[in-house]
Amino acid sequence: MKAKNSLPVIRSRKQVAKSRLFAIEQVDLTFSNGEKREYERMLGSGRGAVMIIPMIDADTLLLVREYCAGTHSYELGFPKGLIDPNESAEDAANRELKEEVGYGAKQLVLIHQLKIAPAFFNANMSIFLAQDLYPEKLEGDEPEPLEIVTWSLKEYQKLLAQQDFNEARSIAALMLLRDYFHQKNLHEGNL
Repeated sequence: MKAKNSLPVIRSRKQVAKSRLFAIEQVDLTFSNGEKREYERMLGSGRGAVMIIPMIDADTLLLVREYCAGTHSYELGFPKGLIDPNESAEDAANRELKEEVGYGAKQLVLIHQLKIAPAFFNANMSIFLAQDLYPEKLEGDEPEPLEIVTWSLKEYQKLLAQQDFNEARSIAALMLLRDYFHQKNLHEGNL
């Protein structure tokens, strides 16, 4: 196994652009072999984000179809959102679930944590399975009501074939959920 490289030395950092939502930082680096490079990266809030896979029963997923400005299209995916200041990831997951699909969860299980585009962005996302749901609606920040779509987990291949289900994080969450249930069934001797 190859030895791990030491991290490059940061020679300087400066903000080169800022909008209402994003800040871009220029980072000047020196690598262990003496090579120098300039990188740009988007700065996140540092709090992270959550994605929730709500299940109303042992087979039925809840998804949302919402407008995505980056592609100027409506996309189907799992509910998600940023973690607010002084909020735990679990609390953020339950809040976003209530805001986006009108349910709270009595049971939240952390399935996995993802890094999103780590070459350019310092952003983490915690993916939660939400079960034992109960009706509860909170006011969200969406500009219009989200369309709630139910889907059978057994029909996951049809979901993957949906033209508007193509966001990488939602696809990763779906595959991680399948693996989670597979491992759980192996552990419980159900296979």
